[in-house]
Amino acid sequence: MFLFSLLLVVYCGTICGNLLIITLVSTSKNLHTPMYFFISELSISDIFVISEVVPNLLYILLNNGGTITFIDCIIQMYFFCASEAFECFLLAVMSYDRYVAICNPLRYVAICNPLHYFTIMTRECCIILSITSWLIGFSIILIHILKTAKLHFCGSNIINHLFCDLVPLLELACSDTSMIHLVVYVIGIPFVLIPTTIIVVSYTYIILAVLRISSSTGRQKAFSTCSSHLIVVSIFYWTLFSIYVVPSKGLTNTSSKFLSLLYSVFTPLINPMIYSLRNKDIIKAVQRTFQKHVIW
Repeated sequence: MFLFSLLLVVYCGTICGNLLIITLVSTSKNLHTPMYFFISELSISDIFVISEVVPNLLYILLNNGGTITFIDCIIQMYFFCASEAFECFLLAVMSYDRYVAICNPLRYVAICNPLHYFTIMTRECCIILSITSWLIGFSIILIHILKTAKLHFCGSNIINHLFCDLVPLLELACSDTSMIHLVVYVIGIPFVLIPTTIIVVSYTYIILAVLRISSSTGRQKAFSTCSSHLIVVSIFYWTLFSIYVVPSKGLTNTSSKFLSLLYSVFTPLINPMIYSLRNKDIIKAVQRTFQKHVIW
């Protein structure tokens, strides 16, 4: 009951926090910028991720165990993995957005010349980048999901995990899973390396550009626009690499479950806190919205 209550509070807090950010970005004119558009997309992804895991987990905790059909398990795994894949590419897009804002390809400092930033990151460009990230995430994951669905399961039907994830599901398969592992590793190259490379290269140029700014106020302003995103990227990729890149033999079942819980449940809760508590524009938007409701 303690875990049930804790996860219920976390789930409600996550949904409310992310819906608040989506609402503020869509209604506040001051937040109609590419950076906040991508933050709202991240909030949508976080709602998808936690909603794929927690409701079923709450049911299991409340009933001291539970069952799930094979097709429901495959559907849960698909939408969960697809949302995580989308988030990988979205974080890379957000890194590129910060790169263009601070040191765009024309080598102008966009903090001093904001028109260059909005010329490159137009509304159409942001929508295209967002749709592309969604399509890539949901299409790439579909390949190994279809392969997994064709496996033969004849042994134990107990998944020793918090939800239907790829690794614990493959452990239950009776048929050969070598092809699935090969597909996962081949998919992992564009899925992990490309976004990671974009993020590292973008922030390398950002750091070099910020260090060239003469005034300490300018440097602080530039770093403040990136610090929240860096924290989110660090938490997301640390847990992702720990589970899927580091060999699974090096992790105990308890450690694997804890890390899965961390990036599937608590990361979606932390993300809106990081972006709201460290962002003056969002705090001001919340204050203005609250004042309007108080006045009315």
